[in-house]
Amino acid sequence: MKYKIGTRGSRLSLAQTNWVISELTKANSGVEFEIKTIKTKGDIDTRPLFSINQKGIFEKEIDGAVAEKEVDFAVHSLKDVPSKLAKNLVLACVPKRESANDVFISSNGTSIEKIDSGSVIGTSSLRRAVQITRKRPDLVVKPIRGNIETRIRKIDEEEYDAVVIAQAGISRLGLDVSFSVLSTDEFFPSSGQGAIGIVARINDSETITMLKKIEDQNSRLEAEAERALSNFVESGCMFPVGAYAKLNGKILSLKVIAYSADGKKSMVVKKTGDKNDPITLAKIVGRELIKQGVNDLALNWREKVKEWNKK
Repeated sequence: MKYKIGTRGSRLSLAQTNWVISELTKANSGVEFEIKTIKTKGDIDTRPLFSINQKGIFEKEIDGAVAEKEVDFAVHSLKDVPSKLAKNLVLACVPKRESANDVFISSNGTSIEKIDSGSVIGTSSLRRAVQITRKRPDLVVKPIRGNIETRIRKIDEEEYDAVVIAQAGISRLGLDVSFSVLSTDEFFPSSGQGAIGIVARINDSETITMLKKIEDQNSRLEAEAERALSNFVESGCMFPVGAYAKLNGKILSLKVIAYSADGKKSMVVKKTGDKNDPITLAKIVGRELIKQGVNDLALNWREKVKEWNKK
């Protein structure tokens, strides 16, 4: 049996896809795979991510190819996959998750605590931008685009003094680069960060069965809680919310933080629940956020982003 896989053409996307192929080959005898690279809006549009008012800018075209049967399934960074998929698609598999932490990479190996005042820090994420500013208001945060290697190279080219990126990307690429790990207590990750999401057609039971053999149940439960929370509060590039679920035995914890656009106000909610019901846990956390006024924060963010985009 031969399967065709859709993915982006970036080095990280191909590394993730080849890892998935390796795992699937071990778990399924007599299968072959072919990779089809597909360009997405996020690959073509070089504006800061918050300027592109569209969900799924790194996956829409690829999942469209799955829906149209041009490919059998798609491999994504899960954080790029919207919490709501097209009706004929399903998140078929979540393999074992890498670290969900962000990392700090600087030109001289200095940590975020010790880097010089006025240093320019690059990030592609509003969430990270606010977190950096809250921790070090004396630093200058500037948007940065490009793949992981490009962002790191921009430090060497002296455009930036440091960047904040996901640790999982560095691990999957096997990059030899010094970094300091940022605690999830201060730098909450985005929903699904560190995980791979594999999307298939909902009625393609044969492909789904094949993919399920490499699913990690703990990673799936954590991802379901985070994604359900994102859907409940409608977070995204224009409204950054940090969410991190962790399974400990039979107990699933979910901690979430939302910020005001100026970073001065934040609301944190942490709850625990039964590991077999991540959706209910997400709804409990979401309702608490709404009770604390998260909808006002969301409106504040969207108005702020509109102002930035007019400049």
